Amino acid sequence: MKNIHCKVFGHDYKVTRHVTYHVKEYTCKNCRRELTTSGNGDLIELTPKFKEINDVLERIHYKRILRTNKHHSNVQVLNKSKLRIA
Repeated sequence: MKNIHCKVFGHDYKVTRHVTYHVKEYTCKNCRRELTTSGNGDLIELTPKFKEINDVLERIHYKRILRTNKHHSNVQVLNKSKLRIA
């Protein structure tokens, strides 16, 4: 019964997970079909292989964000200390 709505009106995809800035996972609100963004930017079926790839990508992306934020905060502290000395 759920698939009839999707066959007639099309899928109603919602973002369920932001993996990186460009890679997201989507789920159809009606039939629970799961898709993800491929390397080309196309939507493809979310298989266990792509689920694992997205997990690794998310972990790398999160660590990179933490590292750049830490670097920027250190630069701001150094800039503030230079202002105090001058």
